Amino acid sequence: MAAKPIVKCSVSNCYFWGENNNCNADAIMIEIDKHARASFDEEFAGESFDSDHKDRAPSASATCCHTFTPKNKKS
Repeated sequence: MAAKPIVKCSVSNCYFWGENNNCNADAIMIEIDKHARASFDEEFAGESFDSDHKDRAPSASATCCHTFTPKNKKS
């Protein structure tokens, strides 16, 4: 099994945000901004994603993270 990569995140109000700006989610869902308004009401960490489709981003700034969960949403 491959080692889990280190994912950095500066969104400190996310439930998965950890010390030193480390993301502590079991899985990360990155999407292109074209799909940013898609409704993802489920919680993602440790679950599967809709990763069957493929898109191309023209730059890193055209992507967004759908793993974000507000800290106050989880107990």
